[in-house]
Amino acid sequence: MKKVIFATGNQDKMGEIREILSDWEMEIQSMREAGMELDIVEDGKTFEENASIKAAAVAAQLTEEGVVVFADDSGLEVDYLDKEPGIYSARYLGEDTPYKIKNQQILKRLEGVPKEQRTARFVCAIAAADRSGEICVTRGTIEGYIGWEPCGANGFGYDPIFYLDEYNCSTAELPAEQKNQLSHRGKALRAMRKKLEELSI
Repeated sequence: MKKVIFATGNQDKMGEIREILSDWEMEIQSMREAGMELDIVEDGKTFEENASIKAAAVAAQLTEEGVVVFADDSGLEVDYLDKEPGIYSARYLGEDTPYKIKNQQILKRLEGVPKEQRTARFVCAIAAADRSGEICVTRGTIEGYIGWEPCGANGFGYDPIFYLDEYNCSTAELPAEQKNQLSHRGKALRAMRKKLEELSI
């Protein structure tokens, strides 16, 4: 394997991915950097299915050997809201709706709900595929709860409202290096790297 193409156009996510895999001697490109433009319909029912759909779609466009496509599907599950927004996290209230509004809506839906019922988790599934099709899928999670107000500017998405008991702060308040060690995406990416190294890919 000489290169990884990540099936995302999200620059915040790409920055986080590069930090998490910074000690991996591998060229990591976004789809845009690789000159690939695809409109992929994510119609899976789970994070794993959606990640696999994206990875397979991009891998089908590969023209060179030694390239592996990574795709992730990640989101927030709030137990009190029957695990919403779940796989629809990025599209919750509409794809172009700012996360500030999405976060405020979740806080509004949890008004008056006590802490013990505000449990939540971030989930990330990473799928890897090459020209022959899917290779494998890994999953990472981080458990926490939904706070009462957004705090922090170090993260993105739902980070400002997702709190960790052991640190008494939101994931948006953690230094990037610490967040990447704890995060769902960090866990899933490190697990994928280990799998590919074990397979000698």
